[in-house]
Amino acid sequence: MFSGISSLSLDAKGRMTVPVRYREHLKVENSNLLALVESNYGCLLLMSHSEWRKKVDWMTKSGSDDDRRFWIGLSDTPELDRSGRVLINSVLRQGALIKREIILLGVGLYLEIWDFNRLEEHKKITRQRLERIER
Repeated sequence: MFSGISSLSLDAKGRMTVPVRYREHLKVENSNLLALVESNYGCLLLMSHSEWRKKVDWMTKSGSDDDRRFWIGLSDTPELDRSGRVLINSVLRQGALIKREIILLGVGLYLEIWDFNRLEEHKKITRQRLERIER
């Protein structure tokens, strides 16, 4: 299970160094193959390939067109290299408006990768929505 927050920077090639504490949870069955998915929240989701495969199998049978578009179409399956880096596909980076400074959030079965500024905006909107509900 993933939890916590990390502030990271992408290198010039668009690679992210995965914090050591998450690497073993991402590598399942000694596979360095991972999965990246563009979410409808404005971030990317990073998970083990086997976790993504479970979602894809379900989506293929029971998911909507929108589900399949995100989980299968707007995805990539990069490898975690020997240095613990993962290349974030440029199309997925553009879709999530990810530039250089990123925030990695552990949220259970996967990690969310946010552009720093986009996460700040998301938090602001979420807090405003919660304040309206609490009134």
